[in-house]
Amino acid sequence: MMDWLEHWNKALDYLEENLDGEISLEELGRLAGCSPYHFQRMFSYLAGVPLKEYIRRRRMTRAAADLRAGDKVLDVALRYGYDSPTAFNRAFQAVHGLAPSLAKQDGVKLKAFPRIRFKFALKGDTEMEYQIVSRGEFRIVGFRTPLAMDSEESFQMVPRFWAEVGQRVGALIPLIDPEIPGVLGVSTCHRDEENYYYIAVASNAPAPEGTHAWTVPAATWAVFSGTGQQPTAIQELQKRIVSEWLPNSGYEWSQAPDVEVYQSEPGAEEQRFQVWLPIQKQTVNKS
Repeated sequence: MMDWLEHWNKALDYLEENLDGEISLEELGRLAGCSPYHFQRMFSYLAGVPLKEYIRRRRMTRAAADLRAGDKVLDVALRYGYDSPTAFNRAFQAVHGLAPSLAKQDGVKLKAFPRIRFKFALKGDTEMEYQIVSRGEFRIVGFRTPLAMDSEESFQMVPRFWAEVGQRVGALIPLIDPEIPGVLGVSTCHRDEENYYYIAVASNAPAPEGTHAWTVPAATWAVFSGTGQQPTAIQELQKRIVSEWLPNSGYEWSQAPDVEVYQSEPGAEEQRFQVWLPIQKQTVNKS
Protein backbone atom coordinates (compact mmCIF):
# COMPACT_ATOMS: atom_id res chain seq x y z
CA MET A 1 0.00 0.00 0.00
CA MET A 2 2.76 2.44 0.95
CA ASP A 3 4.62 1.76 -2.32
CA TRP A 4 1.40 2.46 -4.22
CA LEU A 5 0.93 5.75 -2.38
CA GLU A 6 4.53 6.74 -3.04
CA HIS A 7 4.25 6.10 -6.78
CA TRP A 8 0.95 7.97 -7.10
CA ASN A 9 2.20 10.93 -5.12
CA LYS A 10 5.32 11.03 -7.32
CA ALA A 11 2.98 11.28 -10.31
CA LEU A 12 1.16 14.17 -8.62
CA ASP A 13 4.50 15.84 -7.82
CA TYR A 14 5.37 15.66 -11.52
CA LEU A 15 1.98 17.17 -12.40
CA GLU A 16 2.51 20.08 -9.99
CA GLU A 17 6.02 20.73 -11.28
CA ASN A 18 4.71 21.00 -14.85
CA LEU A 19 1.57 23.07 -14.46
CA ASP A 20 3.34 25.84 -16.37
CA GLY A 21 4.49 23.44 -19.09
CA GLU A 22 3.42 20.30 -20.91
CA ILE A 23 2.01 17.49 -18.76
CA SER A 24 2.61 14.08 -20.32
CA LEU A 25 -0.06 11.44 -19.71
CA GLU A 26 2.54 8.82 -20.60
CA GLU A 27 4.80 10.08 -17.81
CA LEU A 28 1.95 10.22 -15.31
CA GLY A 29 1.11 6.61 -16.11
CA ARG A 30 4.75 5.54 -15.95
CA LEU A 31 5.26 7.09 -12.52
CA ALA A 32 2.04 5.60 -11.16
CA GLY A 33 2.66 2.19 -12.72
CA CYS A 34 -0.23 1.99 -15.18
CA SER A 35 -1.28 3.05 -18.67
CA PRO A 36 -2.20 6.68 -19.42
CA TYR A 37 -5.82 5.63 -19.96
CA HIS A 38 -5.99 3.78 -16.65
CA PHE A 39 -4.26 6.65 -14.84
CA GLN A 40 -7.02 9.04 -15.94
CA ARG A 41 -9.72 6.58 -15.01
CA MET A 42 -8.26 5.77 -11.60
CA PHE A 43 -7.55 9.42 -10.82
CA SER A 44 -11.18 10.30 -11.46
CA TYR A 45 -12.37 7.57 -9.08
CA LEU A 46 -9.87 8.45 -6.34
CA ALA A 47 -9.99 12.24 -6.51
CA GLY A 48 -13.67 12.65 -7.35
CA VAL A 49 -12.85 15.00 -10.23
CA PRO A 50 -11.68 14.28 -13.80
CA LEU A 51 -7.94 14.69 -14.38
CA LYS A 52 -8.40 17.39 -17.04
CA GLU A 53 -10.63 19.41 -14.73
CA TYR A 54 -8.20 19.05 -11.84
CA ILE A 55 -5.33 20.31 -14.00
CA ARG A 56 -7.44 23.24 -15.19
CA ARG A 57 -8.39 24.20 -11.63
CA ARG A 58 -4.79 23.97 -10.41
CA ARG A 59 -3.55 26.09 -13.32
CA MET A 60 -6.22 28.70 -12.74
CA THR A 61 -5.36 28.78 -9.02
CA ARG A 62 -1.74 29.47 -9.93
CA ALA A 63 -2.80 31.96 -12.61
CA ALA A 64 -4.82 33.97 -10.08
CA ALA A 65 -1.80 34.19 -7.75
CA ASP A 66 0.44 35.29 -10.63
CA LEU A 67 -2.00 38.01 -11.67
CA ARG A 68 -2.28 39.22 -8.10
CA ALA A 69 1.53 39.41 -8.05
CA GLY A 70 1.44 41.83 -11.01
CA ASP A 71 2.06 39.60 -14.02
CA LYS A 72 0.44 40.57 -17.32
CA VAL A 73 -2.63 38.66 -18.49
CA LEU A 74 -1.01 37.61 -21.79
CA ASP A 75 2.13 36.37 -20.04
CA VAL A 76 0.07 34.31 -17.59
CA ALA A 77 -2.10 32.91 -20.38
CA LEU A 78 0.96 31.71 -22.32
CA ARG A 79 2.57 30.33 -19.15
CA TYR A 80 -0.35 27.98 -18.55
CA GLY A 81 -0.73 26.76 -22.09
CA TYR A 82 -3.30 29.14 -23.61
CA ASP A 83 -2.41 30.47 -27.05
CA SER A 84 -5.03 33.19 -27.02
CA PRO A 85 -6.29 35.63 -24.35
CA THR A 86 -9.85 34.64 -25.31
CA ALA A 87 -9.35 30.98 -24.41
CA PHE A 88 -7.58 31.93 -21.18
CA ASN A 89 -10.32 34.40 -20.28
CA ARG A 90 -12.96 31.71 -20.78
CA ALA A 91 -11.08 29.17 -18.61
CA PHE A 92 -10.35 31.73 -15.89
CA GLN A 93 -13.96 32.89 -15.71
CA ALA A 94 -15.20 29.28 -15.53
CA VAL A 95 -13.15 28.78 -12.35
CA HIS A 96 -13.19 32.20 -10.69
CA GLY A 97 -16.36 33.78 -12.04
CA LEU A 98 -14.64 36.94 -13.26
CA ALA A 99 -12.30 38.11 -16.01
CA PRO A 100 -8.55 37.78 -15.39
CA SER A 101 -8.14 41.54 -15.86
CA LEU A 102 -10.19 42.04 -12.67
CA ALA A 103 -8.10 39.67 -10.55
CA LYS A 104 -5.65 42.44 -9.60
CA GLN A 105 -8.33 44.60 -8.00
CA ASP A 106 -8.49 44.73 -4.22
CA GLY A 107 -11.49 43.04 -2.67
CA VAL A 108 -12.24 40.58 -5.50
CA LYS A 109 -13.08 37.01 -4.51
CA LEU A 110 -10.93 34.33 -6.12
CA LYS A 111 -11.05 30.57 -5.69
CA ALA A 112 -8.13 28.40 -4.67
CA PHE A 113 -8.04 24.65 -5.38
CA PRO A 114 -5.28 23.05 -3.28
CA ARG A 115 -3.20 20.24 -4.69
CA ILE A 116 -4.25 16.68 -4.00
CA ARG A 117 -2.04 14.28 -2.08
CA PHE A 118 -3.14 10.70 -1.59
CA LYS A 119 -2.99 9.32 1.94
CA PHE A 120 -3.79 6.00 3.53
CA ALA A 121 -7.36 5.75 4.81
CA LEU A 122 -9.27 2.78 6.17
CA LYS A 123 -12.25 1.93 3.98
CA GLY A 124 -14.10 -1.16 2.91
CA ASP A 125 -16.75 -1.74 5.55
CA THR A 126 -18.66 -3.68 2.87
CA GLU A 127 -17.09 -6.96 1.75
CA MET A 128 -16.01 -7.50 -1.85
CA GLU A 129 -15.85 -11.04 -3.25
CA TYR A 130 -13.51 -11.69 -6.15
CA GLN A 131 -11.62 -14.39 -8.00
CA ILE A 132 -8.21 -14.20 -9.68
CA VAL A 133 -8.70 -15.85 -13.07
CA SER A 134 -6.07 -16.54 -15.72
CA ARG A 135 -7.64 -17.21 -19.08
CA GLY A 136 -6.22 -18.00 -22.49
CA GLU A 137 -7.11 -15.94 -25.53
CA PHE A 138 -10.70 -16.01 -26.71
CA ARG A 139 -12.54 -14.61 -29.70
CA ILE A 140 -15.39 -12.11 -29.54
CA VAL A 141 -17.91 -11.03 -32.18
CA GLY A 142 -19.95 -7.85 -32.02
CA PHE A 143 -20.24 -4.13 -32.63
CA ARG A 144 -17.41 -1.71 -32.00
CA THR A 145 -16.69 2.01 -31.81
CA PRO A 146 -13.39 3.90 -31.44
CA LEU A 147 -12.50 4.35 -27.77
CA ALA A 148 -11.26 7.79 -26.76
CA MET A 149 -8.07 7.63 -24.70
CA ASP A 150 -9.43 10.52 -22.66
CA SER A 151 -11.29 8.56 -20.00
CA GLU A 152 -13.91 11.28 -19.49
CA GLU A 153 -14.81 11.19 -23.16
CA SER A 154 -15.04 7.41 -23.02
CA PHE A 155 -17.34 7.56 -19.95
CA GLN A 156 -19.79 9.58 -22.04
CA MET A 157 -19.28 7.65 -25.24
CA VAL A 158 -19.90 4.12 -23.92
CA PRO A 159 -23.52 4.67 -22.70
CA ARG A 160 -24.31 6.42 -25.99
CA PHE A 161 -22.93 3.44 -27.90
CA TRP A 162 -25.07 0.98 -25.92
CA ALA A 163 -28.14 3.09 -26.72
CA GLU A 164 -27.14 3.23 -30.39
CA VAL A 165 -26.67 -0.55 -30.68
CA GLY A 166 -29.94 -1.14 -28.83
CA GLN A 167 -31.94 -4.15 -29.94
CA ARG A 168 -29.25 -5.29 -32.37
CA VAL A 169 -27.55 -6.99 -29.42
CA GLY A 170 -30.23 -9.67 -29.69
CA ALA A 171 -28.72 -10.90 -32.96
CA LEU A 172 -25.55 -11.85 -31.07
CA ILE A 173 -27.21 -14.04 -28.43
CA PRO A 174 -27.41 -17.23 -30.56
CA LEU A 175 -23.65 -16.97 -31.19
CA ILE A 176 -22.63 -17.08 -27.49
CA ASP A 177 -19.97 -19.56 -26.44
CA PRO A 178 -21.45 -21.14 -23.27
CA GLU A 179 -17.99 -21.09 -21.65
CA ILE A 180 -18.32 -17.29 -21.30
CA PRO A 181 -22.07 -16.61 -21.13
CA GLY A 182 -23.43 -13.10 -21.34
CA VAL A 183 -23.05 -9.93 -23.37
CA LEU A 184 -19.60 -8.37 -23.05
CA GLY A 185 -18.38 -4.80 -22.96
CA VAL A 186 -14.68 -4.91 -23.89
CA SER A 187 -12.20 -2.01 -23.90
CA THR A 188 -9.17 -3.09 -25.92
CA CYS A 189 -6.64 -0.82 -24.12
CA HIS A 190 -3.67 -1.05 -26.51
CA ARG A 191 -0.82 1.33 -25.80
CA ASP A 192 0.29 2.02 -29.37
CA GLU A 193 -2.75 1.14 -31.52
CA GLU A 194 -6.21 2.55 -32.05
CA ASN A 195 -8.51 1.37 -29.29
CA TYR A 196 -12.09 0.19 -29.54
CA TYR A 197 -14.98 -0.54 -27.25
CA TYR A 198 -16.86 -3.70 -28.22
CA ILE A 199 -20.39 -4.74 -27.39
CA ALA A 200 -19.97 -8.39 -28.17
CA VAL A 201 -20.24 -12.04 -27.20
CA ALA A 202 -17.58 -14.72 -26.88
CA SER A 203 -17.96 -16.79 -30.03
CA ASN A 204 -16.09 -18.81 -32.65
CA ALA A 205 -18.92 -18.31 -35.18
CA PRO A 206 -18.39 -16.22 -38.32
CA ALA A 207 -19.00 -12.52 -37.72
CA PRO A 208 -22.41 -11.49 -39.15
CA GLU A 209 -22.53 -8.60 -41.58
CA GLY A 210 -22.02 -5.27 -39.84
CA THR A 211 -20.10 -6.78 -36.91
CA HIS A 212 -16.42 -7.29 -36.14
CA ALA A 213 -14.40 -10.13 -34.68
CA TRP A 214 -11.45 -9.65 -32.33
CA THR A 215 -9.29 -11.93 -30.21
CA VAL A 216 -8.97 -11.00 -26.54
CA PRO A 217 -5.38 -11.87 -25.59
CA ALA A 218 -4.53 -14.20 -22.73
CA ALA A 219 -4.40 -12.35 -19.41
CA THR A 220 -5.09 -12.50 -15.69
CA TRP A 221 -8.15 -10.72 -14.35
CA ALA A 222 -9.60 -9.99 -10.93
CA VAL A 223 -13.26 -10.89 -11.42
CA PHE A 224 -15.92 -9.18 -9.29
CA SER A 225 -19.65 -9.91 -9.40
CA GLY A 226 -22.50 -7.53 -8.70
CA THR A 227 -26.23 -6.88 -9.08
CA GLY A 228 -28.31 -3.75 -9.45
CA GLN A 229 -29.74 -1.23 -11.87
CA GLN A 230 -27.51 -0.17 -14.74
CA PRO A 231 -25.40 1.78 -15.38
CA THR A 232 -25.20 2.99 -11.77
CA ALA A 233 -24.50 -0.39 -10.18
CA ILE A 234 -21.55 -1.34 -12.37
CA GLN A 235 -20.04 2.15 -12.15
CA GLU A 236 -20.20 2.04 -8.35
CA LEU A 237 -18.56 -1.39 -8.31
CA GLN A 238 -15.81 -0.22 -10.66
CA LYS A 239 -15.16 2.76 -8.39
CA ARG A 240 -14.89 0.55 -5.31
CA ILE A 241 -12.56 -1.90 -7.08
CA VAL A 242 -10.18 0.86 -8.10
CA SER A 243 -10.31 2.96 -4.93
CA GLU A 244 -10.61 0.25 -2.24
CA TRP A 245 -9.42 -3.10 -3.54
CA LEU A 246 -6.64 -2.34 -6.03
CA PRO A 247 -4.40 -0.11 -3.84
CA ASN A 248 -4.26 -2.81 -1.13
CA SER A 249 -4.17 -5.88 -3.36
CA GLY A 250 -0.50 -6.26 -4.29
CA TYR A 251 -1.55 -6.00 -7.94
CA GLU A 252 -1.52 -3.24 -10.51
CA TRP A 253 -3.59 -2.60 -13.63
CA SER A 254 -2.05 -4.52 -16.54
CA GLN A 255 -1.98 -3.55 -20.20
CA ALA A 256 -4.83 -5.90 -21.13
CA PRO A 257 -8.52 -5.47 -22.00
CA ASP A 258 -11.07 -4.37 -19.42
CA VAL A 259 -14.13 -6.63 -19.62
CA GLU A 260 -17.69 -6.18 -18.40
CA VAL A 261 -20.02 -9.21 -18.50
CA TYR A 262 -23.78 -8.62 -18.48
CA GLN A 263 -25.52 -11.84 -17.46
CA SER A 264 -29.22 -10.89 -17.22
CA GLU A 265 -31.92 -10.53 -19.82
CA PRO A 266 -32.17 -6.97 -21.19
CA GLY A 267 -34.70 -4.94 -19.23
CA ALA A 268 -34.49 -7.03 -16.04
CA GLU A 269 -35.00 -4.87 -12.97
CA GLU A 270 -32.01 -6.37 -11.14
CA GLN A 271 -29.11 -6.91 -13.53
CA ARG A 272 -26.40 -9.47 -12.76
CA PHE A 273 -22.94 -8.55 -14.04
CA GLN A 274 -19.21 -9.04 -13.64
CA VAL A 275 -16.27 -6.64 -13.84
CA TRP A 276 -12.97 -8.14 -15.03
CA LEU A 277 -10.03 -5.96 -14.02
CA PRO A 278 -6.80 -6.91 -15.86
CA ILE A 279 -4.00 -7.26 -13.30
CA GLN A 280 -0.39 -8.19 -12.79
CA LYS A 281 1.78 -8.41 -9.69
CA GLN A 282 3.16 -5.01 -8.69
CA THR A 283 6.53 -4.54 -10.31
CA VAL A 284 6.82 -0.74 -10.32
CA ASN A 285 10.11 0.81 -9.32
CA LYS A 286 9.61 4.38 -10.43
CA SER A 287 12.09 7.21 -10.08
